[in-house]
Amino acid sequence: MKPKKISDSRTLMTYRVLPQDTNPAGNLHGGVLLKQLDLVAATCAMRHARKPVVTASIDRMNFLRPAYVGELISLHANVNMVGRTSMEIGVRVEAENLLTGEIRHTNSAYLTFVAMGENGKPTTVPPLILETGVDHRRNREAIERRAVRKAERQRESGSAEQAEKE
Repeated sequence: MKPKKISDSRTLMTYRVLPQDTNPAGNLHGGVLLKQLDLVAATCAMRHARKPVVTASIDRMNFLRPAYVGELISLHANVNMVGRTSMEIGVRVEAENLLTGEIRHTNSAYLTFVAMGENGKPTTVPPLILETGVDHRRNREAIERRAVRKAERQRESGSAEQAEKE
């Protein structure tokens, strides 16, 4: 399988915050943002794999600053790491005040996707070509997050087994 560059699948999606997307304070609902985040990350993963993908996990969603009615949300997605069948996609969210031009980093998240074959089973994805120092740093950090996720799954399965015995 031919390796692919990160730049080949980089994805930018924009979304205008409308009144129906907000809470009574005029802030973008987290759930609305999560939907857009999953969409842009899945698009990025599909561009890399050129296969259907499913969301396996969202590691963490950091809500740093609110986004408001009328602002333009830009979601920047990049493949950080690939395994045999899975990919970690990092998403950076920025809000732009269209009247002033001010841009704020509002959110960040890491999502894991699994590529699916025609048989509905996980299938291999192309290896990743790391081009820049930033690419190498993001890849190293993604490998560390993957190890943490694996340790958490093992700890949780051990806790579940222990609870069944009690």
